Amino acid sequence: MSLLINIDNGGTFTDICILRESEVVRAKTLTTPFDLTKCFIEVLKSGSTALYGNEDIARLLKETDYIRYSTTAGTNAIVQKKGPRLGLILREGADPAFLAERQTERDMLEVMVGERVAGVDPAQEEPVLERSVVRAVNRLLSQGANRLVVSMDGPTRDVEERRIKRIVLEKYPRHLLGAVPVLFSHELADDEDDRTRTWSALINSFLHPVMERFLYNAENFLRNHRIKNPLLIFHNDGNSARVAKTTAIKTYGSGPRGGMEGARALARHYRLPVLLTMDIGGTTTDIGLVRDGGVKEMVRGEIEGIRTSFPLSDLISVGAGGSSVFRAEGGRIRVGPDSVGAAPGPACFARGGQEATITDAYLLMGILDAHSYFGGNMVLDNSRARRAVEEKIAAPLGLGLEEALLAMERAYIAKIAEGLSQYVENPAETTLLAFGGAGPMSACGVAEAVGIRTVIVPRLAAVFSAFGISFSDIAHEYETVLRSRDAAGLEEKVSELRERARRDMFAEGFDLDECRLEMDARYGGDDGYEVVPLAEIASRPDRRDKPGRLHLKVVKPIRHFTFQPSGDLGEYKPEASRHQSILQPSGQVLEVPVYRFEDLEPGASGHGPALIEDKLFTCRVAEGWNFRVNENRDLFMRYERGSQR
Repeated sequence: MSLLINIDNGGTFTDICILRESEVVRAKTLTTPFDLTKCFIEVLKSGSTALYGNEDIARLLKETDYIRYSTTAGTNAIVQKKGPRLGLILREGADPAFLAERQTERDMLEVMVGERVAGVDPAQEEPVLERSVVRAVNRLLSQGANRLVVSMDGPTRDVEERRIKRIVLEKYPRHLLGAVPVLFSHELADDEDDRTRTWSALINSFLHPVMERFLYNAENFLRNHRIKNPLLIFHNDGNSARVAKTTAIKTYGSGPRGGMEGARALARHYRLPVLLTMDIGGTTTDIGLVRDGGVKEMVRGEIEGIRTSFPLSDLISVGAGGSSVFRAEGGRIRVGPDSVGAAPGPACFARGGQEATITDAYLLMGILDAHSYFGGNMVLDNSRARRAVEEKIAAPLGLGLEEALLAMERAYIAKIAEGLSQYVENPAETTLLAFGGAGPMSACGVAEAVGIRTVIVPRLAAVFSAFGISFSDIAHEYETVLRSRDAAGLEEKVSELRERARRDMFAEGFDLDECRLEMDARYGGDDGYEVVPLAEIASRPDRRDKPGRLHLKVVKPIRHFTFQPSGDLGEYKPEASRHQSILQPSGQVLEVPVYRFEDLEPGASGHGPALIEDKLFTCRVAEGWNFRVNENRDLFMRYERGSQR
């Protein structure tokens, strides 16, 4: 059977999951932010080695049906504020200050646009309008703009932007305008809110060059290896599409959305009403919520605090991860938000890092083993970790080493728990899903801090966002404002969206007849909306005169990972592979059993304190917690009140 490959390009590591029938093969490589094409190729090499036992990228790609890919390139461009110089054309007399109501918007507008703003009056007669458009474009180009955004306001904006577009195409043929693309806001989003639509267009244009450069390089690499189907880009709405049909803004935050898609699949399979996700990476802890099988979303998602026209997962990002810097300030410990990343990394990586991190603390506490970390491919340095903690934390706070380590852990857990608590309404009905390379180490401690009594650590925790991408289909979604709600107006909008879907799926290589269409109307504001089936729109007088949006999703399903059904499992007590001394929250040092995750068959059970060691992560089972491996080899941990504390 053909392979399915899912890749999640994170800030510290790039992960790969290869699906072959019911088997999942995984691998990790360090991310090379200076050259994402390099780490894309390297992770494919690592994946082929994990699958075949030797590096054979040609065979891997020959046997692959689809590659779905998520990248941080767009996220990094926004965070680092590195991108093209944009020029913005507004209606004559419009004050760009309407885009800068908050400090985050002012800062981003200064980075993206600065003084490169021009006005055009689209109501002018054609010859006058032509001269006005040419003047505006020439001025912005002379100011150094290398991409232009046109955004008119008001109910006639679509018609007016189309007039300006025709003039631009006539007066600036491609060979004259050169490599200065122009984006017209109505083509990106049918949104009556001028602020969100304009910001969406600016952000999309800002992200586009870095995405285009890298993704087309990756696609060319795959084309040279004659892969069967085009590279698919995983979007922040949970869908996947080929590079040419991907808008740049849809790639922002797509990695965390992969984790949420995996969480949704788990919640549905295990019938969990409330699943809280905790994805701890190198820099941040991303927290999300799946309730009743649906991912919690913001109707108008925010990018760096700026509201856009597109929905995004409602994630809380806490500046605490495995590589977050710990500092002693004012007699207390501050965690993050800055991080040492993968390079130079925590002090124990011995790559030049000198700051104290939780990775250093967990090594010195005995939770991490210096020789088995990262599958034994990276030996950790205890002496460097000790020096960093003593110099940066213990000495400034007047603490002994063990006191400093426990204080670091308490501060780290408290910061993450504070983020989690924003989504916890009823701890008794909430299950915590802990993943990411650093999630399983702190899962029990964080769960206890917020009152949660059940934790799941999936067997693919270290690559769970990549695994989550495997539940994505080739799909596109469209929305348009319902300005007319009579039968004729509704049919016109339906036909318009169906035609867009037909063109896009044809570009993906499919006829519309092969696809599933989901269409409805959505009424409401930014805090949520009511979904009304298409057949009921005309007959709902309570909705006839209220603002709404017509929504269409077109889906071409592709193969997904399938879970094992629940069954009656026997229970057995596994043998520990070794014992390890761990510093406990009480200050005691205890010898605890260490179990190899790959040796734990379904039905394996035990209790804490213990360690469960995977090749790519370590799970700490705290005192008072029991664990059990289920039929999917996922690890369920439960706090038992009667256990010894």
